[in-house]
Amino acid sequence: MFVHVETRRRPRWHWATLLVVTLCVACFVGLALTPVPQRGPLLLEWGTVPANIFNPHEALLPQLADPALLRLFTALFIHVTWLHLLSNLLFLAIFGLPGERALGSLRFLLLFVLGGIVANLIGALSLTGVRLPIIGCSGAVSAVVGTYVALFPRAKLGLVLPLGLYLEFVRVPAFLLIGIWVLLQLLFSYAGPSYGAYVWWAHIGGFLFGVVFALFSREAIARRLRG
Repeated sequence: MFVHVETRRRPRWHWATLLVVTLCVACFVGLALTPVPQRGPLLLEWGTVPANIFNPHEALLPQLADPALLRLFTALFIHVTWLHLLSNLLFLAIFGLPGERALGSLRFLLLFVLGGIVANLIGALSLTGVRLPIIGCSGAVSAVVGTYVALFPRAKLGLVLPLGLYLEFVRVPAFLLIGIWVLLQLLFSYAGPSYGAYVWWAHIGGFLFGVVFALFSREAIARRLRG
């Protein structure tokens, strides 16, 4: 027996995670439909290529105004292999959906975009002169993970696991999932594709950005959850 209880809080539609997933999938499909000879130039044009962004022989501050830094943003939505795409989107869904409910859609989208840009910036600075593109939203997902862990360090997340013909719902500690995320990144670093530059510093920078973002946003998030 269920009793409907009136509430003053209006149901909110959380759209940011869905928007990011849609953009990543659309870019992946568009790239997959592109003739193979044209894919390389597209990756170099829209990915974050450290050698095309920063010149180690010039002052850093003037270079920060270069329009080419837009590639720090566009690179977030580019994936070449389905495994790279699905691994990022899986953990974005695991941490992003509950994170967005806590932060709100606009603040969550700001976290994803700024965290990804900062992660790619750190990656580009650590690989100055490299001509391989940094692509994918791993740094942005790391920022989402960092924020979630900083806000809810003891949280458990619900997962639906396929067990034969049945689906089993289990609650898993967030830190266990983070360990799986790290193992996946290690897999990509040693056995991943050779089309792009793999940057540990981008992931670390994204995670630390997420932690700092959570610390500065803690009060606003607490007020939102209370109200």
